[in-house]
Amino acid sequence: METIVQTVLAHGRETPDKLALALKAQQMTYGQLCSHITAAADRLQKEHGIQKGDLVMISAVSKPEYVIATLAVQYLHAVSVPIDKSAKTGTLRELGAFIRPKLALTDAKLDDPNLQKASLRELCAAAAEGTDVLPYRQPDEDSLAELLFTTGTTGKPKCVMLTYGVVYANTWNTWKNIGIKGEDRILLPLPLNHSFGLRVLRAALYAGASVILQNGFTFAKDLETNIKTYRCTGMASVPASMEMLCRQMGEHFAQALGGLRYIEIGAGSLPVDRKRKLLEQLPNVRIYKTWGSKETGGAVFLDCTAHPDKLDTIGRPGEGIAFKAVDPEGRAIQARDLNSAGRMALRGPMQMAGYYHMPEATAEALVDGWLFTNDMVYMDADGFVHMLGRADDIINVGGEKVSPVEVENAAQEFEEVRECACIGAEDPDGLLGWVPVLYVVSEGMEFHKDQLTRFLSERLERYKLPQRIVLIQQLPRNRMQKIDRKALKELWKENGDRELMNETVRAILSRRSVREFTDRPISKALLDVILQAGIYAPSGHNMQTWQFTVMQGQEQIQNLKEVMGRVAKEKRVHFYGFNHPAAVVLVSNDRRNADGIQDSSCAAQNIMLAAHSFGVGSVWINALMTICDEPEIRALLRSCGIPNTHIVWAAIAMGWPAQPGRLLAKKQDVIKYL
Repeated sequence: METIVQTVLAHGRETPDKLALALKAQQMTYGQLCSHITAAADRLQKEHGIQKGDLVMISAVSKPEYVIATLAVQYLHAVSVPIDKSAKTGTLRELGAFIRPKLALTDAKLDDPNLQKASLRELCAAAAEGTDVLPYRQPDEDSLAELLFTTGTTGKPKCVMLTYGVVYANTWNTWKNIGIKGEDRILLPLPLNHSFGLRVLRAALYAGASVILQNGFTFAKDLETNIKTYRCTGMASVPASMEMLCRQMGEHFAQALGGLRYIEIGAGSLPVDRKRKLLEQLPNVRIYKTWGSKETGGAVFLDCTAHPDKLDTIGRPGEGIAFKAVDPEGRAIQARDLNSAGRMALRGPMQMAGYYHMPEATAEALVDGWLFTNDMVYMDADGFVHMLGRADDIINVGGEKVSPVEVENAAQEFEEVRECACIGAEDPDGLLGWVPVLYVVSEGMEFHKDQLTRFLSERLERYKLPQRIVLIQQLPRNRMQKIDRKALKELWKENGDRELMNETVRAILSRRSVREFTDRPISKALLDVILQAGIYAPSGHNMQTWQFTVMQGQEQIQNLKEVMGRVAKEKRVHFYGFNHPAAVVLVSNDRRNADGIQDSSCAAQNIMLAAHSFGVGSVWINALMTICDEPEIRALLRSCGIPNTHIVWAAIAMGWPAQPGRLLAKKQDVIKYL
């Protein structure tokens, strides 16, 4: 067994001037990296008493100091515990109480008398001088090297234990299956506290490649600059970030990334159509999709470029990794299709040693040398693994299994779908047990649910069709940009009963008053549709004596607001106002019509509900009904073509919401049955 520390030290001797790490303009050669590692290890031992087996928490953004500290800890055969950089003080305190580390390395505030803290920056500030440093000795293969939290920074802590042998196996798997070369310069925008980021980092350093660190994908310009500056040949990414880059860069995407030798995409599913699109956009770039977990490291690899006919799979298990599918009792089964799919089990040198201080959870996951995952899979005749989703995500529709991944892959082919996620919901009719529900983020301004339904009906069996398609502004994601299905299920619990109602009832229950709007205009065509809803409101004796006056000019709207506010204040009438609406609709009616207020109210409600159904926010401003005969107000109304005989019963400000409206408490005891 060769450790990553051992390999880096060898690179430092053999190629001391070769670039090892870079962050923006900061650069560090292999020789400098080794000198800093040994110096930091020396300080950890002498100043903080770190010895073999001691736990050391490390919390920081992705930077060279993080790499130095991690390798320095393992230089001493101690145990590194990477922590999310955004972890709050309370979270650090909780995690510290659970694992009881000897030391916490961070430059964040940490007020905990039970945790010994040291500055990461100060620890790594100086390189080794002279030769008075602890000589490196190879650790035992079964010695604990690392703890990784599976629950991020929230919830009950659950730690994956990785030995030095496991860390080496994970490193080797990525190096071998991705084909990382010593001359590669790899852009790494992933957090180093995450198993994917750590795995790529280790594999690159193992190969003697150069690693270009970047803290996230927030700005496509930063990524492009790094690729150009450092002449990058490879990159690690996650599905959501690739999608974001594609949207940000547009047609420039292929030019910016087309010079790379390869891109590895992990930590989340990538729909088939997105894989296909990447192959078309980047024909000279090798695209790899990897599957893994903290418990397994990178274990299943798909070379999309070499196997374009297998894009609906997650690939083949890496060399030396055994695979099987098991039934609910843990017995091996012949899983060759969806109906015979089983829970995935893997065995190999890359699997975890267990969960730290959790023997029961360890016993459930590790059975007879096999690591049981919670993923439903089957393997085709060519040895490629088909992933159907997590076991608890599989939807049982009247006894038939529905894979959310299959539904999502089909929906992603529809041109109006940017991204989507499928979950199971209880059948409101109580007939099928569970039914699929599809959350969709749309590509454009308009979205046709009925067309998507027809599209899916041509590609999926009837029982697999979503019973409800829910438009959502964005899908909830965790820090690694994986879709958070748990959050979607919680969202469904809160609003699901409403989503399974018909469109009209759902619109009524979901509409909120909105007073803050963006600068985006409402098209004339959309306004016409919304106002038609007002025309079709009921009126007493069908007299229809109303008038709908639409103001769209911002100067005119602002003048109305100022005059209303001034007069309302003088007359002590409540006026709550509005900001930057795209339009104001004045609903007026002939004062001689005894039903005028009722008719206008029905029309105003129809208009606001119709607006809401298109995503347009609105608010009913009722001050005018009281003050519309005041001279200044009446003069303004006359200038808008509103007759003196009309009372303005409702002023409706509408536009695209700047922020969602607030749900006010609703009394539930007002319904009385006789």
